Amino acid sequence: PWPEALAVSMVETDEARDLWRIEAIYADEPEAGDIDEALQRAGLGNRKLSIGAVPQKDWVRESLAGLAPVVAGRLFVHGNHDRHLRPPGSINIEIDAGLAFGTGHHNTTRGCLLAVQRTLKSYKPVNCLDVGCGSGVLAIAVCKLTGVPAIASDIDADAVKVTRDNARINGTAHLMRCVTAAGLDHPSISAHAPYDLIVANILARPLMSLAPAIARALSTRGRLILSGLTSDQVRMVRASYLAQGLCIVDTLIDANWATLTLARKQRGMA
Repeated sequence: PWPEALAVSMVETDEARDLWRIEAIYADEPEAGDIDEALQRAGLGNRKLSIGAVPQKDWVRESLAGLAPVVAGRLFVHGNHDRHLRPPGSINIEIDAGLAFGTGHHNTTRGCLLAVQRTLKSYKPVNCLDVGCGSGVLAIAVCKLTGVPAIASDIDADAVKVTRDNARINGTAHLMRCVTAAGLDHPSISAHAPYDLIVANILARPLMSLAPAIARALSTRGRLILSGLTSDQVRMVRASYLAQGLCIVDTLIDANWATLTLARKQRGMA
């Protein structure tokens, strides 16, 4: 549709009245008439149309500056603007998410950080794979908690660069290999398999489609931590991994977001 925008967002502002706010970002200021015509074609009409210049700012950095640190068990996840808030005795992780997902603030990331620590109370891995690493916060956390090597992979090259930078900031670069890969399709991932600990904080559908590959990459005694799914998606994700001989050994629910810990099914396990 014309005029073509760089980005478009839609937010429901009043569910009862079915009211929505639509925002579009353009490189050059569009003509109000063109926007009005596009709205008319969509059957919307001119609903409080306004056009204005967006100030030149580092919006990503500005939004991160407003995020408070996250405490997840022993871990204290913060931006560089909150270094002075590091509590004594905590394991500190400094994250600059940049263009990648994963500041530690989302329920799924925090759930994974807690699940990793719960797993490590009774289980010590020798290597780790972080599938869909985003900012690298999960791989960095595992490296800091255990000192074991980790491979962090993401389909997005920008995310891999951010992960590499964050690994350097947190002193874990010597333990981490960061690769751009679709799922587990990368020579470095295959070369270092099997993994004693795999974490994947993505979405339910990709988790389901990756179930066979993830199960093959998990060691016999390994643990798998999955998130990025809502509580009502647990059953279908569980079924995908049950078919691969895995079962859920722990579940964390936080505001309808679920984090699952799985292991290979042993005799007597449901």
